[in-house]
Formats: sequence, structure tokens, C-alpha cells
Amino acid sequence: MPSPEDSASGIPSDPPTGHGHGHGHGHSAPRASRRTRRLLAAVLTPFALAAVTGAILLYPFGQHSTPETKPGFTRNPVDGVVLAARAASCTTGGISGQGTGGSGNCVLLRVELHGGPASGSTIEQRVPDEPTTPEFGVGDEIVLSYSGDSPRESTSYRIVDYQRGGWLLVLVGLFAASVLALGRVKGAASLLALTLTLTVLLGFVLPAILSGAAPLLVAVVAAGLIMFCVLYATHGVSARTSTAVLGTLASLSLIGLLSAGFAALTGLTGLDDSTSSLISALGHDIDARGLLLAGVVIGALGVLDDVTVTQTSAVWELHHANPRLRWRELYSAALRIGRDHVASSVNTLVLAYAGTALPLLLTYKLSGQSFGDIATTQDVAQEIVRTLVGSLGLIAAVPLTTAIAATVVLSEDGTRGGDGSEAPSEPQRADTSGVLDVVRRAASEGSTRAVLGAAGPRRGSRSRR
Repeated sequence: MPSPEDSASGIPSDPPTGHGHGHGHGHSAPRASRRTRRLLAAVLTPFALAAVTGAILLYPFGQHSTPETKPGFTRNPVDGVVLAARAASCTTGGISGQGTGGSGNCVLLRVELHGGPASGSTIEQRVPDEPTTPEFGVGDEIVLSYSGDSPRESTSYRIVDYQRGGWLLVLVGLFAASVLALGRVKGAASLLALTLTLTVLLGFVLPAILSGAAPLLVAVVAAGLIMFCVLYATHGVSARTSTAVLGTLASLSLIGLLSAGFAALTGLTGLDDSTSSLISALGHDIDARGLLLAGVVIGALGVLDDVTVTQTSAVWELHHANPRLRWRELYSAALRIGRDHVASSVNTLVLAYAGTALPLLLTYKLSGQSFGDIATTQDVAQEIVRTLVGSLGLIAAVPLTTAIAATVVLSEDGTRGGDGSEAPSEPQRADTSGVLDVVRRAASEGSTRAVLGAAGPRRGSRSRR
């Protein structure tokens, strides 16, 4: 792992009047001291090596990551197009994947196959006309499951879904183009980071868990790989990025401990419908609670890196605006800024989980149970634990990352430690007005005095320490 250091070699002679927004580095930061770079490398390198080593040990080399037989999951997909649709009885003909019995109302579909051994032929499928059944019409592009026998017989097929690949590719292309148009080089780096994340999830996490590895251990290793790869690929190898990595690592460790503890205390098993089906298909045991905890760790990582990077950038910008701030002043001012961010992030996390669980909440609401009864059921309780543990990790990330960032930034060349730093020259002080305006808006009234305390001495007087 390379030594974390700032890409800039020194304070620019002409500092900009403003600063970047979000996660970008708004200006060239002073190069971190050699001692700081060595310290960050010494702390982070063992964790990076542990993540790589763990991935090598847990990956199922030479093993089948999926069982040879997957009852209930095996299917040979065949594309088709609906040529005609009309009302019919459900008593005769091929039965669709929804399955019917009796003589209720159905829709008879004539489907032209566009793949498989009988490509070009036409078959019939009967779909029950029920509220829980998708409505298929003429021209719909659908996917059928082929059983492998009698390729021209309607009974060898069943309708399973719509074709969505084309429009999903359009959406992915629109997303990538938008990111590149707005972010340019940074956008390209974020797309690279997204590719690395998907590679870790699909190429390591899924095969390792399916082969029998402990899900929580796999998630911890994967989170380490994603954290190092994504943050350094997106924001560059610098002391600022390394500080965000350290804050993310500390917060993620807290989330792992809290989730494991409260999952055990509340008796969560992780055995929902999808997990039970997965265990039946695998043919061997899997740690369902560990799978639940793995989801908590990986899910929280996406929000954590946003909080830690943003908080680290806030510390750097405050220090750039007024290098004379002592550690306590810098920490207090940045912490006030971080409170607004963490409040919105927690709300985002809660809404994200509530949105995914909305059908489940509606189902429980119809049961007539009280809120307390609903909240303590397995399915809802695990979402509550997931949300609150993730929120606790976000809350802890702000003071942890701020303290680390304040320590690192005051260790940079040209500054002094905890007892202050050299005052900037008059041109530098004048040129930071754009940053100071942002700080005035971002900091609360109580922190403005700390941030701007020595930024504007009276004309003709010398600044005093």
C-alpha cells in the first residue's frame, strides 16, 4: 500500500478565493509532514493487508460456488413476444408459472419464441386473470422458463417475467453520461469506484458466502476491500483520504459490534422467506444471522464513506480558512458543521429502509396489530436494528473522523501542533474570503467566533497569538 500523502507539494503562491464543494479538494492542501505520512501508513497498512489476505483465504478457489442442483431455482430462460391475447377458460392448455386449477378466468396468450431450441415457433400460455398476476398484452417482450423437454410443446414453458435488459442498459448509459458530464475526471473516478464495488460484491462476496464461508467475516473483508479501493480511487492517495479511511474503519468496527450484540440480545435469526428459500436451495447450512449482519455492514458502508469524506473535507477547509485555529477550536467548529450532515444522513437511512419495507409494513397494518406488536416481529425488528445500528455508526463517525482529521491537518508542514500555527500572510488572509463566507453560512453563530476569531485584525495592528 502506498504511503498516504497529499498530491500537492506545498501551499500555492496564489490561493484561490473559494473552495470545492462536496468531496472534492477545493484547493491544494499543504503537503503532509513525513512523520504524519509514515504514521498513517503504519496504521492503515496492516488493515489493508488483512483485507487482501482475508479475501485470498475466503475465496473458494477450485470449488463450486453454487450447488450442482438448485431445486426451485434452475431455469433455462427463453425470450418471447406476445402475438395475441384473449379471455379464455383456465381448464385446458399450458399452465403458466402462476399456476391455476379449476375453471376460473384466464388470459390465453400466443407467444412467439425468440430463443431456445424451438426459436421461431409459436406456443400458447394461459395466465390467470387475477390482481396478483401481471397483465400481459400484445407486443410485450417476455421471458419464459423452459423445462428442457419437448421444445415445441406449450407445457414445457411457463411465463416468468418481462424482458427489461434493453431499458436497463439505457438507464445505465444515462446515469454514466450524467456522472461524466458533471464530474468529468472525478466522475470517471467515481464510475471506476462503482465498478470496483460491484466486482468485489459479485466476484468475492457471493461466491464466498455460497461456498459456506461465514457471511459476517466475508462482509468485513469485503468492506475493507471496498473502503480502500473506492476511497483512494475516487479521492486520490492523500493524507486527507487516509483520514477518511481511518474514520470509516473506526465507525464500521463500531457498527459491526453493535449489530452483532443487538442481534443476539433481540433474538434475531435472519430467517425470513428469501433466506429460508436460499438455505433450502443450497443443500447445506448457512449462518442466517450472519447473513443479516453482513447486510448491515455492507449497507452502512455506502453512507459512512460519504459522511467521513465530507467531514474530513470540512476540517481541511476550516484549517485553510484560518490556519491559526488550535485543535480544540478546529474540532469544535467542524463538529458543528457535521451535525447538520449527520442529521440528514440518518433521516436518509431511515427513509431508505422504510421504502424497501413498505409492502411489509402495509401487510402488518392490515392485520390490526398494535405498533408495538408489529415492531417486535422478526421481519420488522431486523429492519429496526439495521436502521438504528447504522445510524449510531453515522453519529459516531462525525466526532471520530473530526478528531482524527484535526490531529492530522495540524501535523502538516508549516503548522504547529496543538498549540496553534503560524498566522497567514496578509495576501493569503485576503484571498480566503470566499472560504470564510462559506464557513459563516455553514457554522452556527456560536462557532463563527471560533472560526473567524483571528481572521480580521484591525488595520494597522499586528495579529497576536
